Amino acid sequence: MEAEAQARLLLQEAQESIEAARSYRRELEQRLRGLHQAREQIRESATLTRDVLEQHFSDLKGTLKKLLDERLMSLLQEVDAIEQESIKPLDECQKLIEHGVSTADDLLREGESAVHGDVGQQNEKLCSFTNKALHIQLDSLPEVPSLVDVPCLSAQLDDCLLTILKNQIFRHGTVASRPPVQLEEFVEKPGGILVRWCKVDDDFVPQDYRLQYRKSSASHFEDVYVGSETEFIVLHIDPNVDYQFRVCARGDGRQEWSPWSVPQTGRTTLVPHEWTAGLEGYSLSSRRNIALRNDSQSCGVLYSKAPTYFCGQTLTFRIETVGQPDRRDSLGLCVEQQNGYDSLQRDKAVCISTNGAVFVNGKEMTNQLPAVTSGSTVTFDMEVVPLGPSSNEGGTSKLRVTISSNNREVVFDWVLDQCCVSLYFGCSFSYPGWKVLVF
Repeated sequence: MEAEAQARLLLQEAQESIEAARSYRRELEQRLRGLHQAREQIRESATLTRDVLEQHFSDLKGTLKKLLDERLMSLLQEVDAIEQESIKPLDECQKLIEHGVSTADDLLREGESAVHGDVGQQNEKLCSFTNKALHIQLDSLPEVPSLVDVPCLSAQLDDCLLTILKNQIFRHGTVASRPPVQLEEFVEKPGGILVRWCKVDDDFVPQDYRLQYRKSSASHFEDVYVGSETEFIVLHIDPNVDYQFRVCARGDGRQEWSPWSVPQTGRTTLVPHEWTAGLEGYSLSSRRNIALRNDSQSCGVLYSKAPTYFCGQTLTFRIETVGQPDRRDSLGLCVEQQNGYDSLQRDKAVCISTNGAVFVNGKEMTNQLPAVTSGSTVTFDMEVVPLGPSSNEGGTSKLRVTISSNNREVVFDWVLDQCCVSLYFGCSFSYPGWKVLVF
């Protein structure tokens, strides 16, 4: 019985090692695919750069053939040098991976032979195989660079060369191993994605950036932002759908745009914020993220369709147009929908009025923010604060609330008599003309 138990144990260990070897081999194959993509990017961009350089210089050869030929050779050699220098470490990494694949294959064959071999020698083979498998680092995988980290060659050229003096020809054209800006981060937002990018070329002085996006199933990119900021919230994003983004920059005093960054994929899993439809007094956009106070005499609080705000997120109201202000106007968050109120200046709610007054559970705070105007953004940030064991604040949960508007903010603790996983947002305006976007 003891011998049978030992044999079963050895068999189990061998099978686990075989599965580990299979997993190891799959990871290696995935890294080989990554190497292939990196190599293809280098070669394709190098080929494209050569084509651009050759075509550009070919147009000028009739007038300045000798000078252009010398410069062309110099640039092509630079492309070749960058390509060879960039691919060399990839080739070395591939050799390492292929060696690992060979080792995994040998280990798999030995393991399968031990498992299915002669019964009389099975224990000895299983024990030998298991010991061998333990000495091989099946979880040690070589690092394969991402496409952003490997060169993507391009050429920057000036079409007005014929008007430039002879001594400037030798400075004409450069070869860039990668674009001067790259996408840096995607942050999920309800119905949107916050895209951040950064400059990766220390010598490049950007004047403007240009961000484009498309659904992964689409064939063409479209502009979504042009400006000097290094981040932008792209709205009207469908949840759980992949989108591709790319960015480029324009150098200080230049007219042409730089090469595009390596396209990257982003998505959001957060459903978009929506206002509740059907409330008399408010007209909604097709996506229900913009509410307009219309001319109806009906007055009340417009709530969100669902409690879609969660602690740790940032809720933003952007005032698109303004109407006549009233001290009972409100923008804010609440624990639950309560009909019959004309404002969020009530219990179980925090809000800001259009005059900048801040209310907590219906009571006005001493601190006040600037009055909201057309184009103003009001943001709410909340985080859960643990209640101490000896707390006498009279509640069961406490939220630290930060309300920001026009570069000023107020911070306070909001004590509630119930735990809130999510909150509703809402607004109320006494007079028509107010239009507010929520995201």
